[in-house]
Amino acid sequence: MGNRIRAAALLIITTLLCQSAWADDFQDTIEIFKGAGESGKFFNTAYGYAVFPTIGKAGIGLGGAYGKGRVYAQGQYTGDVKMTQVTIGFQLGGQAYSQIVFLEDKRAFDEFTSGNFEFGAQATAVAITAGANASASTTGSSAGASGGQHDATTLGKYHKGMAVFTVTKGGLMYEASIGGQKFAYTPK
Repeated sequence: MGNRIRAAALLIITTLLCQSAWADDFQDTIEIFKGAGESGKFFNTAYGYAVFPTIGKAGIGLGGAYGKGRVYAQGQYTGDVKMTQVTIGFQLGGQAYSQIVFLEDKRAFDEFTSGNFEFGAQATAVAITAGANASASTTGSSAGASGGQHDATTLGKYHKGMAVFTVTKGGLMYEASIGGQKFAYTPK
């Protein structure tokens, strides 16, 4: 039975990583967030943002997530960023989602692009009911709600100069876990 679970986890992770290779381009993802209610307003006020077209996440007890993104300051592409996350706790399944991290001012931008930035340990709850996905993390009240990439809606606000929004692309994941997202920035 244990080998079946490991094989299923490997299949889920492989599928999600392959899916990220065929991800929407960055501009398409930006347009999704611009048209997703509250997150669209952040483009007018944020100093910068990091956008990830696809982050793949999977786990069975021990899980992880990975995605590649781009960072923009005042509308100009400044560099690339990789996001990794390790989670420990009750979790089962796999999921792909898009994510954007808005950086309110130059201080927040400088902190995020300092080389290696990390959101502290977070508690995440993903509930998929009637096309709704909600997430809460140490980024405070920043949260996203979405029925998918074509009918996304969001709401949230800055916490310590940053606001995070996600849009579910596919998959199903049940979890109650803790872990932190780590970001490694490389200037272009």
